[in-house]
Amino acid sequence: MLRVGSNLFLKMIPHGNGIVGAPPPLEWKFSQVFGERAAGEEVQEVDIISAIEFDKSGEHLATGDRGGRVVLFERTDGKDHAFRKDKEKMDHAIAWHPEFRYKTEFQSHEPEFDYLKSLEIEEKINKVRWCQTANGALFLLSTNDKTIKYWKVQEKKVKKICDMNLDPSASVGNRRLVGPIGVGTDFVFPPGGFPSLHLPVIIGHETNLLPRCRRVYAHAHDYHINSISNNSDGETFISADDLRINLWNLEICNQSFNIVDVKPVNMEDLTEVITSAEFHPTHCNTLAYSSSKGTIRLIDMRQSALCDTHAKLFEEHGTPGSRSFFTEIITSISDIKFGTDGRHILSRDYMTLKLWDLNMESRPVATFQVHEYLRPKLCDLYENDSIFDKFECCLSGDGLHVATGSYSNLFRVFGTVSGSNEATTLEASKNPNRRQAQTPTKPSRSFTSLTRSRRRGADVLSADANGGVYDFSTKLLHLAWHPTSNVLACAAANSLYMYYANVPQNDAQ
Repeated sequence: MLRVGSNLFLKMIPHGNGIVGAPPPLEWKFSQVFGERAAGEEVQEVDIISAIEFDKSGEHLATGDRGGRVVLFERTDGKDHAFRKDKEKMDHAIAWHPEFRYKTEFQSHEPEFDYLKSLEIEEKINKVRWCQTANGALFLLSTNDKTIKYWKVQEKKVKKICDMNLDPSASVGNRRLVGPIGVGTDFVFPPGGFPSLHLPVIIGHETNLLPRCRRVYAHAHDYHINSISNNSDGETFISADDLRINLWNLEICNQSFNIVDVKPVNMEDLTEVITSAEFHPTHCNTLAYSSSKGTIRLIDMRQSALCDTHAKLFEEHGTPGSRSFFTEIITSISDIKFGTDGRHILSRDYMTLKLWDLNMESRPVATFQVHEYLRPKLCDLYENDSIFDKFECCLSGDGLHVATGSYSNLFRVFGTVSGSNEATTLEASKNPNRRQAQTPTKPSRSFTSLTRSRRRGADVLSADANGGVYDFSTKLLHLAWHPTSNVLACAAANSLYMYYANVPQNDAQ
């Protein structure tokens, strides 16, 4: 049964000989880059971007790096965005070019050492998540392997004054004035003092951004934290490691509740670990987490305090006899994301993207092949540990497109609308279409069932697999989609690339 609120499934309805709402592929263009490397420049390990996230409004973007720093960007074209959006509805030829600028940065985490376990805790930022804004201040969570921090970033206006009675340019060794006017500055007092006093005059204001750590949530995870996710209630969030998921209140940093625990009594019986966890975008009692076995579990926190049973289990059973030594490794899910409609979950394993409908647990509604040309090279990828790379995924705000990264700083964008053949390959550079390839043939589909599983994009790079050269040391692991616009932010090593796509002119209504 179709849900009216689901944009994706409304646009998958077949109509006559055609498909209603199947748009042409998006035309991606370069927007801007931050931290671009010069030719031959060596990248410092601490500068490599390890996390990226838009806020819900799309006005701000946050990145974290391996040096423990969080960098914030803000959108500069926000004032006339509504006007441009109205214009685009009337005339598709009008191009919209989004722009962001550097806002501020701060040191979120420092390297630490666990003396009880003799373990070094690196400062690398694993995840960054935006929280609800309040009183003009920005709030966000950041985490490394062990510690989560709650940050407040607020603008402070500092008044600048002039016409002071004291002359700061002159000084004398033993006469020092300490006060709010000039702290630590020496002044000369004229003989007999000042004949008259002048009231200070304000000549302007300076705006300073002051980041402040409000809370530190520590000592709650024995294993490395791989996920944090904010609840839609604005008061709680979860943190997940390999074996446990904890529920926190933003205002309470010394206590958390363990809601999921998959640790067996005997660790020799351990068969799977938690790889990612995410709250439902609108239902504050629902969350999903993925595992190294390629399964996604949906849990309802209203069922019990310890959610040791799941409400739904999403799993695709492989073809009998098709298993190999690498099957379990490549089926491990590295990232999951809810669609904004709350109806769909996007998951990424090593080889594919899968789109799941919450109402169908047996198989995904769509499977997208990301880099199928690597399948014959799994042995080599296992030898150099590339097979364990954890690629992230993202969905567009309207649910019509999904994206994920690959090797050689490539990323792929797929259309989710039934009838669409969109499977675009782009490169994280100023010329994103240099390595572009699109599926030349239409995959066969049947519309007798709207939930029929389909596979697309498997042969996109097969032609390049023989002659093309792919650099497995340059990988695009992190990317984020703007919540309301077709804007992608991609992290390639220490560089942040941003791209935008306008609706093609031959698009229908």
